[in-house]
Amino acid sequence: MIPPAISLVDVSLSLQGNAGPVDILHAITLDVNRGETLALVGPSGSGKSSLLMLMGGLELASGGTITALDHDLSAMSEDELARFRRAHMGVVFQSFHLIPTMTALENVATPLELAGTRDALALARQALADVGLAERADHYPSQLSGGEQQRVALARATAPRPDILLADEPTGNLDSTTGETIIEQLFALRAAHGATLVLVTHDPALATRCDRVLNLLDGRLETGA
Repeated sequence: MIPPAISLVDVSLSLQGNAGPVDILHAITLDVNRGETLALVGPSGSGKSSLLMLMGGLELASGGTITALDHDLSAMSEDELARFRRAHMGVVFQSFHLIPTMTALENVATPLELAGTRDALALARQALADVGLAERADHYPSQLSGGEQQRVALARATAPRPDILLADEPTGNLDSTTGETIIEQLFALRAAHGATLVLVTHDPALATRCDRVLNLLDGRLETGA
């Protein structure tokens, strides 16, 4: 039996607030199958983004276990987690997170170079072409529209052909037309590479494009996983 791409068992998350610990997630148990597309929905503050960050090893759980591709994330150091993400994961954030002093090409190529990928620049150029930005490769983020910046971020996330794609409200800062373009490209690239996709969204229409939709409320899964 093929193990799931991501598995969470009794996972909780508490963060320190001004008035003491704040419980963010409670007893989350969930398997995400390889190649599956999964939408996480729920009201603001329900824990969707926190859950996504745990899946990517960008936040450490307070309790429970999280495995990705049969690797125990909680047993890894920060450096090991960074190497694992570079090798196996792509992350798309709502606010792009591009490096302002780097061109679009450099933003896409740098993670590939850090991972020791051969022909990193050529792969980065192809990734930009795949999202329709071949002619914008030498432009800096400040010279790009919001939609173009998100397409650069998408190219950066998918250029390494990751096993797992994590997307946190990828259209949240975009108008509806531009957002639809980004989503079409996201799903097309996911399908081309056969990646597992976990998507946080407030958009019901977008959520229904996924194989499965899970709702979070007050840090708990409302539907069966």
